[in-house]
Amino acid sequence: MFVKFHLCGTCAIYCDLQLCTVSVVVGMDAELLESFVGDVSQTEDRIVSQWREVSADEKHQLHDKFDEILRPLGYETSLVVIRRANSLALYFICMTLSALMSLRDQWRSRQLRDIVQSLFTFLSGDTRTVWVRRLIWPLSDYQRCLEFFSSVQGKQRFKVYMKRNEISASKERKTARHWVKHNFVGGGSNLY
Repeated sequence: MFVKFHLCGTCAIYCDLQLCTVSVVVGMDAELLESFVGDVSQTEDRIVSQWREVSADEKHQLHDKFDEILRPLGYETSLVVIRRANSLALYFICMTLSALMSLRDQWRSRQLRDIVQSLFTFLSGDTRTVWVRRLIWPLSDYQRCLEFFSSVQGKQRFKVYMKRNEISASKERKTARHWVKHNFVGGGSNLY
């Protein structure tokens, strides 16, 4: 299988050309509201630690609640990584152009911020709401992802002879999730 990855700002592009599938990885930064969270650094550490534990094990006792919180993202969008940076960095995989546009609509309407707040509150184990002051997703990053989907639409037509349903959406997400974790969490940047 030939796989190609591109990185542009916080928008990484995952292409599985053999199967003619395209996904984008969207990065955002979530800044917590300090006045409602005792120690921000400690809260961020708890969130990241619990995220790694719950997201790594689909049989984890908290996984159902985790899925319930993220359900409004839809089936074509997955949150794959939360890691500490200057704030909390979140990486989402959008498997289609419509999923990307829907995620942007949720971001614009602040519904995405509400989802992230619910997730952070759940992961922190705190009884009080963990408020997100800002959820940062620059317009330029969104536009790069849009441009990528537009540029590959024509290329996909030439690969119609390939079986499009040869791989399940779940397996696509796992492959992309592995790449994102390796390149954004593991510190590698092996883009080719």
